[in-house]
Amino acid sequence: MAALTVRAKDENAAASGARLVDLFRLPSSLERDLARRYLRSRRASGRLSLITGIAIGGVAVGVAALIVVLGVMNGLRNDLRERILVANPHLRILTYGTGLRLENWQKILDQVKQEPGVVAAAPEVLSQSVISAGADYAEGVNVLGFDPDTGGRSVTSLPQAITRGDLSFRTTREGVDGGILLGSRLAERLTVYPGDIVTLVAAKPPEVNRALGVGVPRYWRFEVTGTFNTGMFLYDNQFVVISREVAQRFTGLGEAVSGIDIRLADPWQAPGIGRRLETRLGYPYRALDWQQQNATLFSALQLEKLAMGLIIFFIMVVAAFNIVGTLTMVVAEKTREIGILKAMGLGSGSIARVFLAQGAIIGLTGMGLGLVAGLAIGFAVDRGRWIRIDPSVYFIDHLPIKIEPLDVTVVILGSLLLAIAATVPPSRGASRLEPVDAIRYE
Repeated sequence: MAALTVRAKDENAAASGARLVDLFRLPSSLERDLARRYLRSRRASGRLSLITGIAIGGVAVGVAALIVVLGVMNGLRNDLRERILVANPHLRILTYGTGLRLENWQKILDQVKQEPGVVAAAPEVLSQSVISAGADYAEGVNVLGFDPDTGGRSVTSLPQAITRGDLSFRTTREGVDGGILLGSRLAERLTVYPGDIVTLVAAKPPEVNRALGVGVPRYWRFEVTGTFNTGMFLYDNQFVVISREVAQRFTGLGEAVSGIDIRLADPWQAPGIGRRLETRLGYPYRALDWQQQNATLFSALQLEKLAMGLIIFFIMVVAAFNIVGTLTMVVAEKTREIGILKAMGLGSGSIARVFLAQGAIIGLTGMGLGLVAGLAIGFAVDRGRWIRIDPSVYFIDHLPIKIEPLDVTVVILGSLLLAIAATVPPSRGASRLEPVDAIRYE
């Protein structure tokens, strides 16, 4: 008896699996025609067409929203990365300790250039100071000193951000210590233009005046030789650039530098190349890549992308319930017709595939409309820069949108699978109707 029970369960499971496989067979032309007919409303009532439109609209809105939101998060990540890398290299070689002093940097520079994946490398000097344009107003700035390089293989993309002047640091006045480039916002706030003079306080410890017995800082006079506009508030508001030789004297480093800037063929390979360089150079040298310097920012963006994608995904879930409701109502409206079709010889699998085809039509139509709408909205907002944001808070002045093919593919496949999965319950319900009961249905 127990053996018969087990055998019956196995047969039922096999039959259920066979019916499920039969359900997902490609529908025939008759089944597709019936599906399109059932999606249209009857002449006496517009309910079915309205509900079908709502279901298609739900899928379209969900797809469009997902594409736009994911594009916004990708755009923020890419735009921030590009703007961060305007004044920051892909990789830096520094030393341990508080001195931030790199001796014998020429030898280290030669070894760095031999590393595969390194496109360009150059020494740099980093410091901070106080700048004034001769008035009562002064403020702190970040001082960046590096070799003038306006070529196509420069370590940073700062040469492409120059709006006035160039990186030659050539001066036209006498009695100045060198040329200097200012961020556009800083220059605007100080009301200085190329040719004007600004004053910086020496970054090294002040020399003690023997007569007074106190430290007297040295003031350096620079001629403004240009301005740059990176589009990133932090750089344009607080950075100044001078030549490396002048920066070495300004900071008191002598022949030493603060570190070595490295540009890579692929910025995303910076962590791996940094580890290899640390192993090759040994202690006390260390590598600091652009991702480490901005790890918190990019981790927050990635988490926000996942969170926003999950939230918008629930729109697709709502659309799936709309499809279930639509097909359930169609089954209720067409019960008599289903019974007649089954009495005429149409099998249960064919009946199920009719409603499965309806769900596929709704999903494909909604997905297509949503795809077109999402791409159009993303393109228009990004090219037109319609959404302006505060650069002092978000680092950038407009909302960028970057739609990636992988995201679009995932959204399309996900929406189609969700739409088809939503058709399974009503499709199986329709296939289980008995012809006699369906024909008698009122």
